[in-house]
Amino acid sequence: MDALVLLGSFAVLMILGVPVAYALGAAAIIGAWWIDIPIDAVMIQIAAGVNKFSLLAIPFFVLAGAIMAEGGMSRRLVNFASVLVGFIRGGLSLVNILASTFFGAISGSSVADTASIGSVLIPEMEKKGYPRDFSTAVTVSGSVQAILIPPSHNAVIYSLAAGGTVSISALFIAGVLPGLLLGLTLVVLCLYTAHKRNFPKGEVIPFKQAIKICIDALWGLMTMVIILGGILSGIFTATESAAIAVLWAFFVTMFIYRDYKWRDLPKLVHRTVKTVTIVMILIGFAAAFGYIMTLMQLPQQITTMFSTLSTDRYVLLMCMNIMMLILGTMMDMAPLILILTPILMPVVKSIGVDPVHFGMIMMVNLSIGLLTPPVGGLLFVGSAVGKISIEALVKALLPFFGALLLVLALVTYVPALSLWLPQLLLSK
Repeated sequence: MDALVLLGSFAVLMILGVPVAYALGAAAIIGAWWIDIPIDAVMIQIAAGVNKFSLLAIPFFVLAGAIMAEGGMSRRLVNFASVLVGFIRGGLSLVNILASTFFGAISGSSVADTASIGSVLIPEMEKKGYPRDFSTAVTVSGSVQAILIPPSHNAVIYSLAAGGTVSISALFIAGVLPGLLLGLTLVVLCLYTAHKRNFPKGEVIPFKQAIKICIDALWGLMTMVIILGGILSGIFTATESAAIAVLWAFFVTMFIYRDYKWRDLPKLVHRTVKTVTIVMILIGFAAAFGYIMTLMQLPQQITTMFSTLSTDRYVLLMCMNIMMLILGTMMDMAPLILILTPILMPVVKSIGVDPVHFGMIMMVNLSIGLLTPPVGGLLFVGSAVGKISIEALVKALLPFFGALLLVLALVTYVPALSLWLPQLLLSK
């Protein structure tokens, strides 16, 4: 009955249209009232939920990504990707995916990726003869890489939701191979589609111009080296690397590229603060919600329920994947990570699955939800940038869903994809 009151009140509030963050907070208060816990305890948990040093990584990475996105980095990355793969048949679709790989490793945000890369490449692809729905589908599916490739904001949120027991650095490194696997899978799909539908080849960029483009993009690409190199060398932590990334992004944008005006900086910081405020409110209320769940022993009940289904870890992972795929169509990624992680973590540990590996499973799984109606966030951004209907975009995405599900299956059942690099690079 306790769980019904907590989850039921949350579901009712969501149906009534209450924003997810406030629905979590209100449900936590209702649950506390039901089990006779002082409301003061809920308030303490909200404050404690956001009073964590590791959370500083989120605003710093968001700000670094925003500075680079609005400072001309996306255009330079598109040009750099064109040098590498633009001359192949269907090359612009490959440029789109490769540019998303690079940009995702700088911004850590799939929404920023879609908006920045899409605004540059979707019109260009259409001008070269690519269907607009296909161009938009490539853009939104390619931007999913930003969720996996470091510095992923969602990896920080998962570490927090796991009670800080999972290293952010390990999650960053673990996301490299799954992210690259996703990019490679999309590349194969685009190459097949290009030959099947006879998409045009791009032009080979002259050598001197290619060198100039590569040097121009190198300044921004150094952000990736700073973040990962600093973490792996032990010079600074993941949180400290975020602060360094902001300083480097500011230096490159304002003093090297100089495409961004100084008078626009306050507006950019204001937008970043608004974004971070929303995330922090969500994290605080989710912490209180998780606290009430723990008092109600909901995670233990879920563990017992899963143990009655099967003792086979692969079957249980399949069941959890199906559940997350369904929930991903109804809720955004960040709140689902905050809600599901404390519930499923005991189940994961009981069947011997590494929490870092499960983090990658969750990232890939819930990223698919960003592309599925009715609440897929990337669908709305892609539809706005590509200027096509949601229905047309979903139809064009059908082959890409197959590629994403294949990657999900490989990440789920081949743990080495997630664990090999962290064990190799972070083991003492």
